[in-house]
Amino acid sequence: MTAAGLRRLLNLYPPLLFAGVRVERVDDDFRYARVRLKLRWYNRNYVRTQFGGSLFSMTDPFWMIMVLENLGRDYVVWDKAATIDFVAPGRSDVIAEFRLDAAVLDELRAAAAGGEKVLRWFEVDVTSPAGDVVARVRKQVYVRRKRDAGASASA
Repeated sequence: MTAAGLRRLLNLYPPLLFAGVRVERVDDDFRYARVRLKLRWYNRNYVRTQFGGSLFSMTDPFWMIMVLENLGRDYVVWDKAATIDFVAPGRSDVIAEFRLDAAVLDELRAAAAGGEKVLRWFEVDVTSPAGDVVARVRKQVYVRRKRDAGASASA
């Protein structure tokens, strides 16, 4: 799938669409993504700030997808765990920007080369348009090279 196709698909994906999440950008190399959550009447919490579940969901699929698209189909990639730290009330739209460094991808390839399970934590800040941190989300991604990956590469 292309990055533009993924962006369109995610923007129509009901758990994101109905939370008010908008994927604004996914780079062609799948190493950068920008996501916005507009503050609307339907995603406010009891005290009229951003609903924590929506803040969490706006960050959900991106690390796993970005790692998978960069490592390729010779790898199994899953979300394993996640945490969120609510730093400040979200009183406006919020933004999350995901940047995946080439060095991290090299580390994952090297660690998983023999078929071992690799667990790696990634972090993204959810910020106000002014750059103030509203929430900090950590996602643990599971990576393993498929057992038959070497056979398919040499065929």
